[in-house]
Amino acid sequence: MLDRSIPYCNVIMKCTRWDKTSVQVKDGYSIRSYRPGDEAAWARLEHGIGDFDSYEEALSYFTRTYLQGDSQELERIFFALETASGQVCGSVASWRDLRNGQPISSLHWLIVDPSHQGNGLGKALLQTAMNWYLEASELPVYLHTQPWSFRAIRLYAGQGFRMQKTDTFSHYENQYSQAMDTLQELLPQEAYQRLLQQSED
Repeated sequence: MLDRSIPYCNVIMKCTRWDKTSVQVKDGYSIRSYRPGDEAAWARLEHGIGDFDSYEEALSYFTRTYLQGDSQELERIFFALETASGQVCGSVASWRDLRNGQPISSLHWLIVDPSHQGNGLGKALLQTAMNWYLEASELPVYLHTQPWSFRAIRLYAGQGFRMQKTDTFSHYENQYSQAMDTLQELLPQEAYQRLLQQSED
C-alpha cells in the first residue's frame, strides 16, 4: 500500500527518446490490450490501493475517461493478467492530455496489484506502453506522479523518463523543488543524485 502520509506534490516527468524494447514477462503472466469488462477489474485495483474513495468512483472515472470515444482508442490501454486464473493484476494507459492547448502523449495510471508486485509487471507494462507510443510516432511522453510513488519514480527514471524542473502539461503545476526535497528523504542517496543530475530544464 502506498504511504499517503508522504507530502503530496506534483512530479512531472518526460521521456523524449525510446528504443523499441523486447518486453519480458515472467512465466505465469501475460499482457494484452483492453477487453470489455476490464473496467471493473481496473476499478477494483485502483480503489484497492486508495486512489479512489469507492469502487463506483473508480469505475465512473474509467467510463467517462476511456469509454466515451473511438473504440479503437482502447487498444492503447494494457492489462497484465495472471495466466492461470485470468485475473487482472496490473494496467497502464498510453493516453493523451493537453499541453499548451495541443494533444500530448501522457502515460496514465501505471498500477500493479500489491500481491503481484516484485514480478517485473510494472516494468513490462511501461515498456509495452512505450513501444506503442514509438510505433504510433507519439513521442515525447509525459507523466504526472507524486513522491509517495517514489518506487515508481525510480522505475520511470530507469526507463528513460526525466524529472522536469519547469515543464508541465494538463492542469498540473510543476512542483519540482518540493518534490526533490521530499524524494531526498525517501530515496537512497545514489538514486537521488542520479535523479537530480538527470533532471531537465
